[in-house]
Amino acid sequence: MEALADAGVAYQVVPGITAASGCAAYAGIPLTHRNHAHACVFVSGHDVENVEYDWQRLAAPGQTIVFYMALGQIGTICRELRSHGLPDTTPAALIAQGTTREQEIVRGTIATLADISAERRPRPPAVLIVGEVAALHGRLSWFHSDRASESPATTTAGTAGDYPELPSEIAPTEQPIRLIG
Repeated sequence: MEALADAGVAYQVVPGITAASGCAAYAGIPLTHRNHAHACVFVSGHDVENVEYDWQRLAAPGQTIVFYMALGQIGTICRELRSHGLPDTTPAALIAQGTTREQEIVRGTIATLADISAERRPRPPAVLIVGEVAALHGRLSWFHSDRASESPATTTAGTAGDYPELPSEIAPTEQPIRLIG
C-alpha cells in the first residue's frame, strides 16, 4: 500500500481474513483455546536469522505462535524456542498450501518438526503454528483435501459426550453437508 500511495496510484483495501486464521481453521487448529492458549502472537518467520526477536517472550507458555513464511526457517525457529525454554514436547504444525486442495499439514513437536518437514518437503506458502493448540488437529480436523469433491458427505464435530461442558441441546451432532469443490 505504501508503494501505491507513494506512486499516487488509487487503490482500495478489501478486508479479509489472515492466512493464519484461514490455514488454522482448515487444519482444525484453533488459534486460541480456553484450555490451551490465552493469546496468539503473529510473527514473520522468513528472516529469523537477521532480525532480533524477543525469543524469551515468544517461548512463554500458554500462547500460540504463528510464523508466516517460515518454511525455510523451521529448524532455526524451533531451535530458538527450545533454547529459550519452550519444552521439546511442544506441539507444532506446518500448514503448506493452506485452504487449497493441495493443503498439507506436517505435524510434530518443536524437537521433531524440522526433520519431519525436511523428509516430507512441503511446498510454499506455509505457516508454522507452535503451541498446545497444534495438538488439537487430530481431533478437530475437518477438511480433507483428498475428499474435497465428495458429495454428499457427513461430518461430525464429535458427540455430546465429547463436550461435557456443553448443554446437550447445543452439543454437536452428526449433520449431512454438501461439499463444493
